[in-house]
Amino acid sequence: MSTTIFLANLRCMEFLPALPKNLSKPNKKRWHMAFATIYCSRAFSSHFIEAVAKTNKRKVSPVPSHRVVAIDVVAETHPCFPNIDHLSLSQLVKDKNLDQLFVSSGGVEGLASALKTDVEHGIHGDAEDISLRHEAFGTNTYRKPPTKSFFHFVWEAFRDPTILILLVCAALSLGFGIKEHGPKEGLYDGGSIFVAVFLVIAVSAGSNFRQNRQFDKLSKVSNNIQVEVVRSGRRQQISIFQIVVGDVVCLKIGDQIPADGLFLDGHSLQVDESSMTGESDHVEVNHSKNPFLFSGTKVADGYARMLVTSVGMNTTWGEMMSTISRDSDEQTPLQARLNKLTSSIGKVGLAVAFLVLLVLLVRYFTGNTKDENGNTEFNGSKTKVDDVINAVVGIVAAAVTIVVVAIPEGLPLAVTLTLAYSMKRMMADQAMVRKLSACETMGSATTICTDKTGTLTLNQMKVTKSWLGLESMGERSCTSIVSTVLELLRQGVGLNTTGSVYKPTSATEFEFSGSPTEKAILSWAVQELNMDMDELKQTCTILHVEAFNSEKKRSGVLMRKKADNTINVHWKGAAEMILAMCSHFYDPSGKMKALDDGERMKFNQIIQGMAASSLRCIAFAHKEVQEEEHEDGKEHQKLKDNGLTLLGLVGLKDPCRPGVKKAVEDCQSARVNIKMITGDNVFTARAIATECGILKPNQDMNGAVVEGVEFRNYTPEERLEKVDRICVMARSSPFDKLLMVQCLKQKGHVVAVTGDGTNDAPALKEADIGLSMGIQGTEVAKESSDIVILDDNFASVATVLRWGRCVYNNIQKFIQFQLTVNVAALVINFVAAVSAGEVPLTAVQLLWVNLIMDTLGALALATEQPTKELMEKPPVGRTAPLITNIMWRNLLAQAFYQIAVLLTMQFKGESIFGVNEKVNDTLIFNTFVLCQVFNEFNARKLEKKNVFEGIHRNKLFLGIVGITIILQVVMVEFLKKFADTERL
Repeated sequence: MSTTIFLANLRCMEFLPALPKNLSKPNKKRWHMAFATIYCSRAFSSHFIEAVAKTNKRKVSPVPSHRVVAIDVVAETHPCFPNIDHLSLSQLVKDKNLDQLFVSSGGVEGLASALKTDVEHGIHGDAEDISLRHEAFGTNTYRKPPTKSFFHFVWEAFRDPTILILLVCAALSLGFGIKEHGPKEGLYDGGSIFVAVFLVIAVSAGSNFRQNRQFDKLSKVSNNIQVEVVRSGRRQQISIFQIVVGDVVCLKIGDQIPADGLFLDGHSLQVDESSMTGESDHVEVNHSKNPFLFSGTKVADGYARMLVTSVGMNTTWGEMMSTISRDSDEQTPLQARLNKLTSSIGKVGLAVAFLVLLVLLVRYFTGNTKDENGNTEFNGSKTKVDDVINAVVGIVAAAVTIVVVAIPEGLPLAVTLTLAYSMKRMMADQAMVRKLSACETMGSATTICTDKTGTLTLNQMKVTKSWLGLESMGERSCTSIVSTVLELLRQGVGLNTTGSVYKPTSATEFEFSGSPTEKAILSWAVQELNMDMDELKQTCTILHVEAFNSEKKRSGVLMRKKADNTINVHWKGAAEMILAMCSHFYDPSGKMKALDDGERMKFNQIIQGMAASSLRCIAFAHKEVQEEEHEDGKEHQKLKDNGLTLLGLVGLKDPCRPGVKKAVEDCQSARVNIKMITGDNVFTARAIATECGILKPNQDMNGAVVEGVEFRNYTPEERLEKVDRICVMARSSPFDKLLMVQCLKQKGHVVAVTGDGTNDAPALKEADIGLSMGIQGTEVAKESSDIVILDDNFASVATVLRWGRCVYNNIQKFIQFQLTVNVAALVINFVAAVSAGEVPLTAVQLLWVNLIMDTLGALALATEQPTKELMEKPPVGRTAPLITNIMWRNLLAQAFYQIAVLLTMQFKGESIFGVNEKVNDTLIFNTFVLCQVFNEFNARKLEKKNVFEGIHRNKLFLGIVGITIILQVVMVEFLKKFADTERL
């Protein structure tokens, strides 16, 4: 049946409409293919309809063969956007379907009008418009995998082998207790172990759960990227989550593309799609061949404006992100070292516990143990089986509890708590930790390589000096400048820029957007040169753009003036680099003069003079290009960059941040070297470095200040020899920064690097700690860094250093505290078991001590704040031991003192205090716990004698000590059955 229909339909192909004559061979082939597809699909569908009809037992006429039916799944459209639906829109970009874009949708402009977007001015962006777009196309948020619940962490804690053994012992003890003493009395032994175990589980699960929640909060903050959009003709910054379909987004180097969309306009746009495709080659995006932009990819070069076509879960990135959860299971180097320590202590604990078990079992079965009434417990075959099993279970429980106390499982917990606490506090101090390990590594940093602009300075640029030829413009108004030169200057500023000028209709003030340098120059041109940006754009056409990059430190634009069809190339960039490209200059009267060596020297002196007063120096130059030259150059798309005419120079002042000098001094007194790496010229760099205190006024400058080129050209041996002396590297490229980091690491330094540009990514990754800037930093830089400095301030870098040292110090305090308890508990139980055949501290009591030590102790000591002394010590090296000699001294002295006191009480306590055995055991338990409470105070300071200093500032510490003492009183006085104690 199907064959006949299929053949019949193929015959119908003979009646195809006449093919267009001018179709090329491949297109003819496509045309036939398209028709064949439609006919085949119809053949199968008519066959399918007949089959359905038969099953329904009623006649349905098959689709007549002379009518073509294309069966498409049509998604519902929104009443406000009747010509478009979000499924086909998102599919268009995902499939990179050029034909559908240009043929059926009328190109990007056609789509924009269907989305009610003005290509120049963007969407209206009022509340109603936004909510309609949310309704029709969804929001720019992703479905997250469900976060781990509290019970997930409880289950994880349950899987700890020691906990499982304890639970088995508790169950056995419970069973025999009930059998022997009845349900009322027999519950206590096993029941109390159960309660204690559950308490330990609940506390550790609780703290892990809290920390996981904190990570979730953190990832929300780090995913909240600021994006620049045009709404109602005005450029503004909004959160990535507020982007809607139809938005016009402005993209520049280093930006993350916030949603799927199409290229509207721009120049030299190169996109790094490696996050999607894994291909490292950059993809060129343009209007005709590849206008498709994908969410989550990064802009590698150029700039553009894009039209958003799909957001959130309708993008490829959204589908990917919804399946990935940001897991916080990474182990920091310190945690790895502690796990090693924990397992080695655990092995010692296991050995001791095994010995105790053997000793107790041997003593029990040889009849060397007595019960409460003084009778021998084991009398061979006369003893009931139940009693034997019960006694053995008791002995096993005691041995297992020794293991519980011996294994310091509080150590990893302490690290987690310390890191979580310090992360929270660092967030308040303007530093967002992306990688946990960076917290502790920062404590060991020996060198910080910092950018100048925005980190040491405010990044609030202002043009304070301008020169036309060899004359300072100073107070001259723009009317005194010759009109031809003035027009060229306006073109050079207004067309060769990635910034924009917007004047709200009501307001008198202009709004400038773009990088701080761009904003300063635009503001100067609008206010001093009376530049009208809109008029410029209407009278000139931009033909080609070479975007600014930090290698060449310049940007260029080729433009045609509509009125007389003249073509000019305009360059702007670092003054000495632009000057080297020039052969002529204009004097203030508008005459063009040749730039001979003498004049060149004078210009260089002007540039150096501005730089020495810490101004950033920018030059403008131009050249007229003949039509035929332009036609020839079209192939290479390379702008002319020689024989230019210098138009003018401007000096931009970027004041130092308040508080930077103090922060630099703090770091230097902590024996951390500060090196400034900047793209500015040597004179500006030296002036700023002296102002910030990186260079001392009377310092020997020999080798302290170098240029990137010079550093690059050293031999590897020379570099290693000189790198320690360098304080300032000027005119550096990102590659020089990377070289510097590699050199320092080879010499054994722990290096922290700050960076904000896309091309800083290699250096940020290579460094031990990468610090990116939250305001000026590009998304690429943030992705490559470990910590984001939210306010771009160097003072926050010093704060991160202080916190890093604090983390390390707190963990050392806790190790000292914990190991003291471990040593003391092990020795006492072992000695008592071997000599007296019983353990003075019962399972429940040891679990209580374990809780005090592990969780409460970790909380108390992990939350100590950074102190001044921390910044007066040299950094801790990479290989320095975790447990220092001073810690061993404190630890062993305290442990021996505890052992001496407790063993004296064990053997002579009854006669000294005149009490019975039960009361004496309680006394030992109480003394042991109070020893730990006092030891907690000792652990607060590792080296100082005054351990109470600053204690009133740590409320949590005092609270925990108070709670511990109150609970201990309750335990001894009121929980007699539960804790197996006597009232004291």
